[in-house]
Amino acid sequence: MARGWILCKPQFQNSYETNRLVDEFKNTKIEVSLIDPNEIDIFVNKENKQSILVNGESLPLPKFVFPRTGSGTTYHIKAVIRHFERMGVTVINSSDAIDNVKDKLYSHQILAQSNLDIPNTMLLKHPIDVDFVQKHLGFPVIVKTISGSYGRGVFLAETKKQFKQLLTMAELTKPGYNIIIQEFVKDTWGKDLRVLVVNGKVIGCMMRQAKDEDFRANISRGGEGIPYEVNEQIEWLSTESAKALDLDISGVDLLFSGDGYKICEVNSNPGFEGMETYTKKNIAGEIVQFIKMKIGM
Repeated sequence: MARGWILCKPQFQNSYETNRLVDEFKNTKIEVSLIDPNEIDIFVNKENKQSILVNGESLPLPKFVFPRTGSGTTYHIKAVIRHFERMGVTVINSSDAIDNVKDKLYSHQILAQSNLDIPNTMLLKHPIDVDFVQKHLGFPVIVKTISGSYGRGVFLAETKKQFKQLLTMAELTKPGYNIIIQEFVKDTWGKDLRVLVVNGKVIGCMMRQAKDEDFRANISRGGEGIPYEVNEQIEWLSTESAKALDLDISGVDLLFSGDGYKICEVNSNPGFEGMETYTKKNIAGEIVQFIKMKIGM
């Protein structure tokens, strides 16, 4: 029987997504273990087969490793993932792909290079020239931290005054912070699309709708999901985004813009509880079937 490891921190080992994946793996000839990546020690030496310890114990190498750490991927976790890759273990998604999406500005640079439609985006530098922002983007604007998920670290500054206040608060909290700002796409207020892509194929799509007046539509923030029909543009933008960022599995967030869409951001560790709940699709099963194919089973 093949062995696989899902890398996830303890607080996520009983999450909906983790439980669903474990359940789906039970129907296969794959024994899957949940491993806290922070309990892994690595040794860089020529004895590769003995260079990984879990809680101080040397374990047989797994057939595959599935990191579920997303924006919480620290330097240590990234080093562990790379170590598995150097020993020939199949990793889904790869360390480079996780790097591509952890930094939102870098993601947008890659997407823009691939000629994919994104909101106008700017990296703020210190000292921040508010008039420069007003000249090139205007207001309102979306303010984002470089790394974040579930709608955290995303703010709307509707006016120049609000923008200044937000910057003052950020400066007090963390001097020298790194944030990006994006044009506000008014057509997408309180709604967006979440598209799940596995192995270059769209396996689920829903519109997320905020229930209150929040401009963010994340399910984790109280929004609801509505199954949404995939058209040619949605499929192209989503699959090309995953391809450009080298992701085996991804969650692509699309903004409504006129008659089309723009890419808001792409995630390497997408939640899928909402997708399964609202679309009734077996997302976990699709992921497990892909992993089986990836490792030749």
